[in-house]
Amino acid sequence: MIEVRNIKKRFGTQEILMGISTQFQKGKCNLIIGSSGAGKTVFLKCLVGLFNPEDGDILYDNRPIGSMGVKEKKKLRNEMGMLFQGNALFDSLTVEQNVRFPLDMFSEMSMEEKTERVNFCLSRVNLENANDKYPGEISGGMMKRVGIARAIVMNPKYLFCDEPNSGLDPKTALVIDELIKEITIEYNITTVINTHDMNSVMGIGDKVTFLHQGYKHWEGSKEQVMEESENKELYEFIFASDFLKKLREAALQNK
Repeated sequence: MIEVRNIKKRFGTQEILMGISTQFQKGKCNLIIGSSGAGKTVFLKCLVGLFNPEDGDILYDNRPIGSMGVKEKKKLRNEMGMLFQGNALFDSLTVEQNVRFPLDMFSEMSMEEKTERVNFCLSRVNLENANDKYPGEISGGMMKRVGIARAIVMNPKYLFCDEPNSGLDPKTALVIDELIKEITIEYNITTVINTHDMNSVMGIGDKVTFLHQGYKHWEGSKEQVMEESENKELYEFIFASDFLKKLREAALQNK
């Protein structure tokens, strides 16, 4: 579990995060949503330790990151997996080498053990025969799956996904969502997803945290999102299209 206690972040005189508190549970897909400029990216970077908040605490299974020493922070980072928005694969490395990269950097496994682990992770994301291909030779959806394989190769306790469906067609995006959901449940990972994709919210949103102008404006489950009508900002953000408004009305009528 990740617990956030009243964190605040500013750059100069500009306040970005203004006292956010929440919890992200194990075995759940915890989604962070909000319009551009709401503070989502800064919030995610605070969670993974790239930014240090001016106030508040972030605790990983009751371990406050702010009071950790260098060795403790290194250990924590080895417990994190990260799926980047732009995949961040190395073009000059094969799929196998890309997935193995964290093991080369941070583990003491033998090459045989690394290869076995890489093959397992590639199999888990249905890329058994892609080891020797380069990123330029595979599709965007396959690159995203390589990114997921690399994110889980160190067997992380915490998985962070930044806009995992960015640039994908709707069908492939659903496949990626389901894969993230399956891995989260299977390995009991605390998964935090930064997204604009309302299909992800409605599909895998075990918990949804809505940021608005630097504040936590609302949180709840995907089922509660569908029923929400009193929070004007959330309603206008989620149901921006007529299609989603009609979908919500139909869901409420069928209850």
